[in-house]
Amino acid sequence: MPGTPRTPAPSDPPSVAPAPPPRKGRFASGLRGVALDTRPFAHPVFRRLLIGQSAAYIGAMVTTVTIPIQVYDLSHSSLSVGLTGFAGLLPLVVFGLYGGALADRFDRRALYLVSASVTWATTLGLLLQALADVRSVPLLLALVAVQGGAFAVSSAARGAIIPRIVPTHLVPAANTLYFTAGNVGQVAGPLIAGLLVSLPHGYSWAYGADALLFSLLLYSALRLPPVAPAGAGGRTGGVRAVVDGLRFISAAPVLWMSFAVDIAAMTLAMPTVLFPEAAEARFGGGVGPLYSAIAVGSVAAGLFSGWVGRVRRQGRALALAVTVWAAAIALAGTVHELYAAVALLAVAGAADLVSSVYRQTILQTYAPDALRGRLQGVFTVVVAGGPRLGGLRAGVMASAVGLQLAWTGSALLCLVVVLAGALLVRPFWTYETAPAADAPGPGSGAEGTA
Repeated sequence: MPGTPRTPAPSDPPSVAPAPPPRKGRFASGLRGVALDTRPFAHPVFRRLLIGQSAAYIGAMVTTVTIPIQVYDLSHSSLSVGLTGFAGLLPLVVFGLYGGALADRFDRRALYLVSASVTWATTLGLLLQALADVRSVPLLLALVAVQGGAFAVSSAARGAIIPRIVPTHLVPAANTLYFTAGNVGQVAGPLIAGLLVSLPHGYSWAYGADALLFSLLLYSALRLPPVAPAGAGGRTGGVRAVVDGLRFISAAPVLWMSFAVDIAAMTLAMPTVLFPEAAEARFGGGVGPLYSAIAVGSVAAGLFSGWVGRVRRQGRALALAVTVWAAAIALAGTVHELYAAVALLAVAGAADLVSSVYRQTILQTYAPDALRGRLQGVFTVVVAGGPRLGGLRAGVMASAVGLQLAWTGSALLCLVVVLAGALLVRPFWTYETAPAADAPGPGSGAEGTA
């Protein structure tokens, strides 16, 4: 009868509103949303590669700290120590660009294995010269140069491999795991180096530890599946292939702007060269916490980076992350309390982790597979060469105009340049990726996961 209330059937759902989830459940769900995204670990090839690379990161930092100590011990010259950084610069540039071309021509697994083997052999050379007590600075610089070239080739190959062994929608998470592991190495490596170098025959112990840890990376490289370049990118080689890669970047505002903001961040707002002077002039010592603060901030950001892969406007996110980096660096250059400077540098490190993930992800997902090796080569040159140029800039400015302008003034310039450039280059500012929930299709990067 119309208007008569219907008697609920026994199978009808209750009319009461569902109870909200328990507060503890909501907290756990929210924590999972921001915690480090470990889904790439479900892919065995990636898991082995990350474990091997994580061990190699620690060993590499042990050697990176040990070489300058040994060079100064032999020469008692800061100039000789400074040359250790420049010794690897030219090989890094040349082999970074050419190694990227090779990664688009030959099987990337084979190239990665060969270049990593050269790096391991160089580490063994460092160990042998320490055991034999050769005491030769030129030999150390030569080994650094070879190591720099091999590192550039292996980095280009590895960066081009990542999008092929995890689905495309997990590439940001995979890169976050890599950068977080690298920052853990930056924290742990120097501590281990300091302990080992203080032992009798300490240089031998340090280089030996690096060689042992790096062997895990070789094992993971051996277990990689073949990763041949896709498309027609492997038909050209040599200088022409490098030029083709650079031409592709110049025609893609999203790519060249991602490189430009990184160069600005490293050359205008990298303050590490200024830490010794700042520690002496402002903080009465305490240079160690200054050096570790950025890496500690990056590690902390990595542990709570689950949200990073859900951001679709990655160009805008990259620009804003670099802006936060520059602002935090600028503020750190104005304070006179060590704890405040360390806290601000940690914030800068957190922003740097985010910007690094987006730079790498944009490069790996925007470019076609046939060009990924060459673009990774350029990325390696920019990432490794930028801090060297930034150190030179900071040292020259500090000598000419003083610590304050060299630190804070230059960082503020970086902030203005990055924001203005990002807003003016509209394709970069509006660049948007596909939704993260999209299922990977053919060729999206899910091969080699067994």
